[in-house]
Amino acid sequence: MEKELLKVMSNRMEILAEYRQANTQLATLKEREAVGIHSGTETVKIEPRYGEEMTYLTNKCAQLDMILEAMAASED
Repeated sequence: MEKELLKVMSNRMEILAEYRQANTQLATLKEREAVGIHSGTETVKIEPRYGEEMTYLTNKCAQLDMILEAMAASED
């Protein structure tokens, strides 16, 4: 039983680390995307440079978040 608990905790920590890494990468891409945009009165055409990667990371974060929530719910 104790080994099972340690394994679950280890898995949770790995998933949490992966979530944090993906979330940090996503935030960095969003920041880079926004750097070239300046406020003003002109219409600005925004063409995403990191669209595919941002979509991938957004989906990955959502999936990892669901896994973490399910793990937390199963402990209750």
